[in-house]
Amino acid sequence: MKLLEAQNIEKKFINHLALDNVSISIPENSIYGLLGPNGAGKTTLIRIINRITAPDKGEVYLNGRPLQPEDVNIIGYLPEERGLYKKMKVGEQALYLAQLKGISRRNALKKLKYWFEKFEIQAWWDRKVEELSKGMAQKVQFITTILHEPQLLIFDEPFSGFDPINANMLKQEILELKKKGATIIFSTHNMGSVEELCDHITLINQSRNILEGKIDDIRKKYKSNIYEISFNGNTEKLESSLNKHYEVTERKQVNGHNAIKVKLLHETNENELLSLIIPAVEIISFNEVIPGMNDIFIKVVNEHKN
Repeated sequence: MKLLEAQNIEKKFINHLALDNVSISIPENSIYGLLGPNGAGKTTLIRIINRITAPDKGEVYLNGRPLQPEDVNIIGYLPEERGLYKKMKVGEQALYLAQLKGISRRNALKKLKYWFEKFEIQAWWDRKVEELSKGMAQKVQFITTILHEPQLLIFDEPFSGFDPINANMLKQEILELKKKGATIIFSTHNMGSVEELCDHITLINQSRNILEGKIDDIRKKYKSNIYEISFNGNTEKLESSLNKHYEVTERKQVNGHNAIKVKLLHETNENELLSLIIPAVEIISFNEVIPGMNDIFIKVVNEHKN
């Protein structure tokens, strides 16, 4: 079932077409990556979903019906540009934002106590926001984003300002939110995080949707018939056993063993490759090289340059 759909969205600003007939379909209880270079149109689409701005053409549907003003109450949005009031105290700020989302003061205090302790920031309750580090402020804003337990969460560069330990902690919290039933739109330039967290992605470039689908399907689609073989034995002997159907693309050391990458050419397969290698060397590992999202991102964006 689709929780959110944006159909044929177009948005123009002065002398700039921000979105050009963009459509996305986000499955319920999934983590959906919204990717693209700077200026591609991602933030504009997020602002339309949040009803901060309206599309010039197209429609957004939530739970199968057109998005309504009151639907913002079941959306949690963590923008890339942080929006805490610097002169307010941290606890006062968190309480204020919680009550804006319809949580009673008593319930908000109870929930905030739990999250502040979990994120180890309870000592900052009476400090001013301007005293927080970027990472600490990010924790506060993450808490206020999820506190009302929204059905749809939108995180725009959520790991900005975090060290690896805190970034990993936040990843685990995002996975836990999905486990509890939330649907998450996740926008980032960190392709490693995309591979760890996302089920599906859409890649927007120059205002258009140029790639979409399940992460695993996309990575398999862009594989190049390259295999990495780690082995005990002589590299030259191994290479001499190969024929014109194979091309060695890289030679290196892996954990103290020789290793090569071999590209399959023409009409051949991995079984035929193995039959040539086995008599020549002792195989330690044999794996197909599946490209990462970072390589795919660069390849697809470059292919669609004007």
